[in-house]
Amino acid sequence: MHINTLPFGITNWSEVEKTQHTGDRGLAYWQTKQFGDIRVRMVEYSAGYLADHWCNKGHILFCLEGELDTELKDGRKFTLKPGMSYQVADNAEAHRSSTKIGAKLFVVD
Repeated sequence: MHINTLPFGITNWSEVEKTQHTGDRGLAYWQTKQFGDIRVRMVEYSAGYLADHWCNKGHILFCLEGELDTELKDGRKFTLKPGMSYQVADNAEAHRSSTKIGAKLFVVD
């Protein structure tokens, strides 16, 4: 990733609109900022959330609160707790998110 033509700036996440996204189960709330080709999000998943799709998008994801379960299409499973992160490239390994207790994440993609 190259970060070009991005001047210094501050984001006050309490002022960024939340959008609601429905999963197979539960809800996700996204706060999204776009900086050229880079999308930055604060994402909150409700308890019991299960994504409605396998994702092929690359991300760098950092768990702030709760626990996030990530399943890869090949069957491997990983759990992120606060202070943990994962990274995956575009079209590298399809993945799907879920959480039993809810989670809050910081995502760059």
